[in-house]
Amino acid sequence: MLLTILLQAAATAAGISKFGAAFGAGLAVIGAGLGIGRIGGSAMDGIARQPEASGDIRMSMIIAAALVEGVALLAVVVCFLVVFL
Repeated sequence: MLLTILLQAAATAAGISKFGAAFGAGLAVIGAGLGIGRIGGSAMDGIARQPEASGDIRMSMIIAAALVEGVALLAVVVCFLVVFL
């Protein structure tokens, strides 16, 4: 029942859905920025503690950052599709 009410409200209030999509895109970008920042900071701490493992740590950091960025890009694309379609 709640889903029906939300769908009817979304159909009648296009402005609210566009605002929600823009808000979601902003949250996705902020979350990705925080996630990649944490990954980088943790990698720098790990490299400082064990300099001999810097290659492995760097490779793991790049893979994790790429996954976080990919998910954020997908979220932003979905939000833009809601705004423009």
